[in-house]
Amino acid sequence: MNPLSEIILLGDTRLHEACSEVKEEELPSLLPVIKKMHGLILEFRKVYGFGRAIAAPQIGVLKRMIVKNLPGDIAQVYFNPRITGFSKERMELWDNCMSFPNLYVKLERSKWIKMSYRDITWNLKEVTLDGDDSELLQHEIDHLDGILSIDRAGGSHDMKWVFN
Repeated sequence: MNPLSEIILLGDTRLHEACSEVKEEELPSLLPVIKKMHGLILEFRKVYGFGRAIAAPQIGVLKRMIVKNLPGDIAQVYFNPRITGFSKERMELWDNCMSFPNLYVKLERSKWIKMSYRDITWNLKEVTLDGDDSELLQHEIDHLDGILSIDRAGGSHDMKWVFN
C-alpha cells in the first residue's frame, strides 16, 4: 500500500470539518498518530519535493494537532494551536498543500502571527512567528478549522495546476 494514500485529498468532506481540542489524557493514544504524521511528511517530501507540516484532519483525525518538520529540523508537535494576534501587513504567496499536491493557490496571509499552543510535554507556549513559519502555521491552523486555501482564493484565476 502506498503510505501517501493515508492523506485525505481535496473533495473529501472531512477536510471541511472543524476539529475538537486535544485533552492531556489523550496524549498517549496520539503518539502513534504523531509518528505516522511525521513519517508522511518525510515520505511526501521524497515524492513531491515539498512538505513541511501536516494537520491531523488531513489523515482523518479530527483533533487540533499539527506536526511540523522542516528539512534538517526535528519534528515539532503543536496541540490546540490558536492565533492570538496577527499583523495587518500582508504577504502574497502561492500556497501548496499535501491534500492537493498539484494545485497551487495564490492568496494573502499575515506577515506575522502570535500563537499559543501546548507542546509534547503539555506545556503552554506562546510564540511570534514571521515569514515562512507564519504562513505555514496559518495554513495548518486553517485545516484545524475546516478551511482550505482554495476557500481563501479570490477565484479560479488564483489557482494553477502543476504536474511534475
